[in-house]
Amino acid sequence: MSSTKNATVPPPSTTGKLNGDPPLSDNERCSVEEVALVVPETDDPTLPVMTFRAWFLGLTSCTILIFLNTFFIYRTQPLTISAILMQIAVLPIGKFMAATLPKKNFKLFGRWGSFSLNPGPFNIKEHVIITVMANCGVSIGGGDAYSIGAITVMKAYYKQSVSFLCSLIIVLTTQILGYGWAGMLRRYLVDPVDMWWPSNLAQVSLFRALHEKEPKTRSLTRMQFFLVFMAASFAYYTFPGYLFPILTFFSWVCWAFPHSITAQQIGSGYRGIGVGAFTLDWAGISAYHGSPLVTPWSSILNVAVGFIMFIYIIVPLCYWKYNTFDAQKFPIFSNKLFTASGQQYDTTKILTPQFDLNIAAYEKYSKLYLSPLFALSIGSGFARFTATLTHVALFNGSDIWKQSRSAVKNVKMDIHAKLMKSYKQVPQWWFLVLLFGSIALSLMMCFVWKEDVQLPWWGMLFAFGLAFIVTLPIGVIQATTNQQPGYDIIAQFIIGYILPGKPIANLLFKIYGRTSTVHALSFLADLKLGHYMKIPPRCMYTAQLVGTLVAGTINLAVAWWMLGSIENICDVETLHPDSPWTCPKFKVTFDASVIWGLIGPQRLFGPGGLYRNLVWLFLIGALLPVPIWVLSKIFPDKKWIALINIPVISYGFAGMPPATPTNIASWLITGMIFNYFVFKYRKEWWKKYNYVLSASLDAGTAFMGVLLFFALQNEGKNLKWWGTELDHCPLATCPTAPGIIVKGCPVF
Repeated sequence: MSSTKNATVPPPSTTGKLNGDPPLSDNERCSVEEVALVVPETDDPTLPVMTFRAWFLGLTSCTILIFLNTFFIYRTQPLTISAILMQIAVLPIGKFMAATLPKKNFKLFGRWGSFSLNPGPFNIKEHVIITVMANCGVSIGGGDAYSIGAITVMKAYYKQSVSFLCSLIIVLTTQILGYGWAGMLRRYLVDPVDMWWPSNLAQVSLFRALHEKEPKTRSLTRMQFFLVFMAASFAYYTFPGYLFPILTFFSWVCWAFPHSITAQQIGSGYRGIGVGAFTLDWAGISAYHGSPLVTPWSSILNVAVGFIMFIYIIVPLCYWKYNTFDAQKFPIFSNKLFTASGQQYDTTKILTPQFDLNIAAYEKYSKLYLSPLFALSIGSGFARFTATLTHVALFNGSDIWKQSRSAVKNVKMDIHAKLMKSYKQVPQWWFLVLLFGSIALSLMMCFVWKEDVQLPWWGMLFAFGLAFIVTLPIGVIQATTNQQPGYDIIAQFIIGYILPGKPIANLLFKIYGRTSTVHALSFLADLKLGHYMKIPPRCMYTAQLVGTLVAGTINLAVAWWMLGSIENICDVETLHPDSPWTCPKFKVTFDASVIWGLIGPQRLFGPGGLYRNLVWLFLIGALLPVPIWVLSKIFPDKKWIALINIPVISYGFAGMPPATPTNIASWLITGMIFNYFVFKYRKEWWKKYNYVLSASLDAGTAFMGVLLFFALQNEGKNLKWWGTELDHCPLATCPTAPGIIVKGCPVF
């Protein structure tokens, strides 16, 4: 295992702070080896940044991405278009604008100075600013789209007549609140050398490949390498993406045992624990933990420990040996809800017309049951939450305390921090205005639209307090390991106890507590990217704020239009069978509001609840980092001890379901190959190509994914043959308890 601190790093290709300056001293070099190998250690402060080209292409990219991502997230086959597509697409457009726009200076309102539509060649800093704006169109409209998900659930599922203004406040304040947290946490999560945000290195490598000219050698340049592997990835994705989808879950064990439930539960890569299964689909490998090529080896090893312990030891023991939580009545792996007889849970049978819980109907129908892996995954979330707080307090608490006491000025600064000192910094009060302004608007909403939001003002303050407590420790974990421990379940668990029977309140508490943290971490990652690429901080502030306001407003406008113009949108029961507007992502959000807000955690995890013993994992998670920290102090020479990270170990089974063991196992193997073997034995290749390879695989897969969607899947032109079935393990979803009757399954 290699440590990223105090590493011996070969000299950079360019030296000095600016061209012509003396070489760097060892004290100025970044102590994180991966950063020192990839990030340029020079700067040209004369490059224009906030140009007309940057504004035009940035806002256009943001608008296109937020429109498309919002539009397609409602479809049966939701599509998220990543910013990397715009990052590549704007390069030739930017160069074209630089070649054709007039270079004449224009006066701005007479005495406000002048500007030029074309200040010179299209440069790397403009490109970074454009990408930062485009990222807003992905983080707000793509992925889980938490804020717009809440509006959709309120209007489409609970049939509320919530106003556009109230909805706009919900969408914008959750984003701006995150920006406020990011501003407060800059000194802890952006400035320090050790907070290196590994995922940014792929972006840095791609920017350098697209803009820097390399001397001719016998090997491929980074730009040539990127184009070759992007084309290869683009062509290859036609197989797992359309022609041969079985490559996503290659479960050969099921083929060997076509009539055995147990064998298929063990071998299924899609609905089992995936022993022997693997994926040859880059989208499947990087779907849940991100690219394994940008995750440090120590983090990969921690995830592997947790994954092996959970999937191959704990889950099999609980299911086959001890039948924990009546596990054998249900599939071993499923994110569905079940009745006591093993049937899928029908939530409509326990709801009143006002979407409150009908307690008599609930008692008569059935208590709620979860698949064993799903239940244990929720329990791991309890442990991960408290382990994150304890780990960061023990291992990073002293540094955070010193920085809080303004000792950050005396902390060692590497070359990147010194170069950034030449630019005007963003005053803290700029961020505080946004933070307190969004808090004030949110509290006002609780009074003006009290019936619609259900969440009282003190509940909103509680959500802010939770976000304030957990954003820093989660940020430390992500900035050092590239893993983001989530606490969605914790947020809903807490408010579900405090406000039972209030599903909308539960939903809003989650987005103001958890989603503001997600956006804060996204903003912080972009701020670190700006730090590496030497973007003036005030330019970053402006680009992020404007991108957020534009993306948030368009996000709601598109969703509002769709919710009002598409009849019965999201209502699977009344939609035409061929309708694409089934909203699978938002159905999950609705189900979560029913489980945690309607039924409530007290019935599941309280006294007498089937899953009550999982609550002990809160305490266990809080205690587990302590012996690791003690051992690291007793044996300071054993550097590997401090690299044992309990929150990241528990992240080995985070997100399952919907993540599958095959996704995570293939991610681990890929990460081990590149960030251990290649990094150790072919370091020069790794330095030049590793992050470029990650970006090329992302780009090629994304381009082909968009092409397949528009050209074939969106038109209903899907193939049906043996290779298009996911893993040929139909019995993996069957229960094994005697007397449980499920359609398509044998009865024991």
